[in-house]
Formats: sequence, structure tokens, C-alpha cells
Amino acid sequence: MPEDEGKENQPVEDQEEEAVEAPLEETTETVSTEPEAEEETHGAQAPEETLLLPRDTLLSAGIHIGTRMKTLDMEPFIYRVRPDGLFVLDVKKTDDRIRATGKFLSRYEPARVAVAATRLYAHEPVKKFCQLTGATPLIGRFIPGQLSNPQYSSRIDPEIILVCDPRADAQAVKEASKVGIPIVALCSTDNEFAGVDLVIPTNNKGRRALAVVFWLLARQVLRERGELGADRDPPATIEDFEAKVTREDDEEG
Repeated sequence: MPEDEGKENQPVEDQEEEAVEAPLEETTETVSTEPEAEEETHGAQAPEETLLLPRDTLLSAGIHIGTRMKTLDMEPFIYRVRPDGLFVLDVKKTDDRIRATGKFLSRYEPARVAVAATRLYAHEPVKKFCQLTGATPLIGRFIPGQLSNPQYSSRIDPEIILVCDPRADAQAVKEASKVGIPIVALCSTDNEFAGVDLVIPTNNKGRRALAVVFWLLARQVLRERGELGADRDPPATIEDFEAKVTREDDEEG
């Protein structure tokens, strides 16, 4: 991992397959439904023109909406708590981390970047991201040994991995830590950082939020590589990145 990229936290040895639950300040259940846009402007944040997309676009996608649980790890990224108990993330910090991650990922050979997506709503965004950037998708259930077992016929050997949720993708985090490759993770307010090297604070459960985040990541990676002009967008739209699910899939997810 490049020297200028500091770890958010040190990997935890012998991490169990399921992510360790971090201390929570609220005990009510998480909310993963699509949120409505916030009406207020985050006063402490930078002007809209400094963001990768207009603030209204980011808010309407709900990338700032967390859960009713908060870990100590995520506390620095939380802007406030709403009256209904949902924690709200700082949009500017999300924007900053997307920029940093795009620059970081662009340093690697495209095929040596792996992206794990266990959650249903992350499947299509990850697929489109990998199509545009040349990264290797690991969609659906992560097969044990896919990174760490040299005897496994479908084993891959990436130099870095991006996971959509450290808890849902706990096996990928565990094996990436074991083989010693950097881990980038999308983290909501209920995630903890064990084993994670670089965090993107965002809603990692919402369908539209995931589409926007991965579209922005793809655009930043391509721009940093010089494959896309600084004022140009990818050929695929945010709608192309959004998961298309049936009613049965929606109920299952």
C-alpha cells in the first residue's frame, strides 16, 4: 500500500467470519429503505460547487442517511442525528473520501482491483463499475478461500479490494487482511473499521445511494487515469448503475 495512505485502523488478528459488532449508542433496528432527501443544508460544509455532484442530487439519493445505530469508529463522519433517530453523515466528508479513493484505486492495474458485493442492491453498481474501470467483480456470496487458499481453482490475486459493507462482506475483509492487501470499504453509521484501511462514509444499503457512489467512483478513477476528461462523465448514467429488482427480490433484500 502507498506510504501516504494511512490506515483507519489496524487489522484484527483471527477475525471471525462474521464482523464483530461495535459498541452501539442506540439499540433500535437499522433502517435500509430508500430515504427521502434532507431539506436542510449542512451549514458546516463547503459550498455546493466544490462537491462532485450538486448537493441536492447527493441528498435526494440519500448517500448521507445512516441508520439508528452509531459506532465510535463512525462518529467523526456523523453530522447530526434526526428527530426520528437516524444518524446523518457529513456529505462533504463523503465527497472527500470518494475523491481520495478514486486517486488511490487509479494507481493499481485495473484487473488487480477487486470489488466485493454481497448485498443485493450493490450487485448492479459493482458490475457497472467493473465494466467501466476494468476491475474484477466478486458479486454475491464470497466463497471462502477465494483470496487465501492457493489450492482453490477460482482463487484470485488482487492487489487491493473494495467492499460494499464490512459486515456483509466480512469474509472478504477477513481474507484480504490475511493475505495483506489494502481494504477500502463503504461504511454506514453502524459499521466498525476492523481490518479496513480506507473508509468511504456513506449509505451502503440504499439502492440509489449505492448507484451514485459507484458512478462517482468510476468517474473519479477514469479521470485520475487520464481516460476521461476533467469535465466529462462516463458513458453510463447513474440510472444504469442502479439495481433493477423485482418485487420478490426487493422483499428478499
